[in-house]
Amino acid sequence: MVLGAILGILGVARAVIWVAPVTVPDAKQRGIIREYLDAFIIAGVVALLLMHFVVRTFWIPSGSMLPTLDIHDVLLANEIEYRLQDPKDGQIAVFLPPPELGTTDFIKRVMAVPGDAFRIHNGVVYRNGKKLDEPYLPASQRPDYELEVKNYRIFVDGVALDPSRAKVPPQAQWQNADRLPRGYYLMLGDNRNDSDDGHLWGLLPRDHFVGHAFLVFWPFTHAKLLH
Repeated sequence: MVLGAILGILGVARAVIWVAPVTVPDAKQRGIIREYLDAFIIAGVVALLLMHFVVRTFWIPSGSMLPTLDIHDVLLANEIEYRLQDPKDGQIAVFLPPPELGTTDFIKRVMAVPGDAFRIHNGVVYRNGKKLDEPYLPASQRPDYELEVKNYRIFVDGVALDPSRAKVPPQAQWQNADRLPRGYYLMLGDNRNDSDDGHLWGLLPRDHFVGHAFLVFWPFTHAKLLH
């Protein structure tokens, strides 16, 4: 890791000045260099801790979230938030995909949470019976498929997803026939008709969430906050 290597170099330089002060004969100059090195080392350690335990970087590999996220965008995801509270409708989240789809993290939008009723009809999303306003979704990307959660199953174009191929919990885990069961979420890409998401592989278990994406920081021309 680049940051780790830089910290190593700074640490060695700091150790050399401490063990062999003659490397910088002037005491005043030596003190200034020590102060700068200490400041950089502390800042680097803090950044390293944040990157490992609080914030994760994520690179966008596909167009499944266009136009919200472009291919090759780099964003930050808050890893702490979902340890303290559950994901919310509308958030953009990083998560582990179903095992059969590999181990590379996915990123999609949370479209329905436990207890939500959900339906897509004629390209329009209805959550809990209300039409959903999706300003981030161009008309050309409205879903060309029908989807409905009902009778303890997920129906796409009138056909129930096969539990042997998609994540659809058994009826015993549902609290209501027409609402998402406890502990499961429906994830969809903003590029609805070109996204490997819940309309193909079903619901996402709560423990698969990695973090809440909150900022695109690279390239700078695409930098923006995510909601």
